[in-house]
Amino acid sequence: MKNIAVLGSTGSIGTQTLEVVRGHKDMFHISVLAANASDELLEKQIREFSPELAVLSDEAAYKRLKARYSGPTKLMGGRQAFVDAAAFPEADTVVTSMMGFAGLEPTMKALDARKDIALANKETLVVAGEIVMRRAAEQGVSILPVDSEHCAFFQCLQGEKRETIEKLLLTCSGGPFRGRKREELIGATKAQVLAHPTWNMGQKITVDSASLVNKGLEVIEAKWLYGVDYDQIQVVVHPQSIIHSMVQFCDGSVIAQLGCPDMKLPIQYALTYPTRQPSNFERLDFWKLKDLTFEEPDTETFKGLRFAYEAGRMGGSMPCVFNAANEVAVGAFLKGEIHFLDIYDIIEQTMLKRECVIEPTLEELFEEDAWARTYAASLLKK
Repeated sequence: MKNIAVLGSTGSIGTQTLEVVRGHKDMFHISVLAANASDELLEKQIREFSPELAVLSDEAAYKRLKARYSGPTKLMGGRQAFVDAAAFPEADTVVTSMMGFAGLEPTMKALDARKDIALANKETLVVAGEIVMRRAAEQGVSILPVDSEHCAFFQCLQGEKRETIEKLLLTCSGGPFRGRKREELIGATKAQVLAHPTWNMGQKITVDSASLVNKGLEVIEAKWLYGVDYDQIQVVVHPQSIIHSMVQFCDGSVIAQLGCPDMKLPIQYALTYPTRQPSNFERLDFWKLKDLTFEEPDTETFKGLRFAYEAGRMGGSMPCVFNAANEVAVGAFLKGEIHFLDIYDIIEQTMLKRECVIEPTLEELFEEDAWARTYAASLLKK
């Protein structure tokens, strides 16, 4: 029986993780459920899964739940309680499904407590990849990717030596605006941006998918997970989202992982590795599958991908600055404060304004994140 802590249990990945657990109750026990402010959904999860600990980082939400709930699960509230939940003694594996830079601190806490990580928070590796991977190696714990693309790489590399990798072929749906040019995106509405053609995700990651920033974040994540150079990571637009990614080897062979666009499969693989377990997930029907098509990404229109490569190649603190500026810009877009294309301008201007810190410490990365957020927020007023 594997004991699991789910950080971000009320979000898209968190709720799908619990669906996987429902299908394998003989294999998994939920030890910790942690969320931000969705107290009503968290209460339902507590009553179903009976964890030893449940946490709400939002103090007001915690007080609401505390006033209603009187069961055996211990309740805690506040940001520090959320971070500390990552090191809960009885948990073996921590699913990091919280959103954004906020996932870095609890992930480091889990690593320090020698917990295996099922990583769904890509920003952790984007902003501090070298530090995080080094800490995992020092602690002798695993970081297993939950992102469908990185889970695909992981599966394709089973039994292979890393030095035989010639290229990682990172697939990309292209988002709702695939094929559009910049002038066609002027005035793009929130509803249009959130209308992803193949995946059902949270709002922030859906905006990132439309801008191709999400694919850029995954490029940086791949660099740290698989120890490759940026020249070895090639983004391939694949609108059907059936091939989740591919690995090209030094002899020219290409191995791909295929499946229906469903996050439960990579979640289950991360939780059950090194074994495969049965599931009732949807299967591909190759008699009905008519087309698998591929395109080159348009990095002039969708500049988020280009900025990510630039930040990654600069290294140091620049990916942290890139990510922070994007988080501020996306938040402003979702509130209706800026236009979709303004996201690119805010990222670019923030990156241009800041000198890159080479080999930053963890403390310096927190300082860079704070600076970038403040500067990006100042640009909103202009």
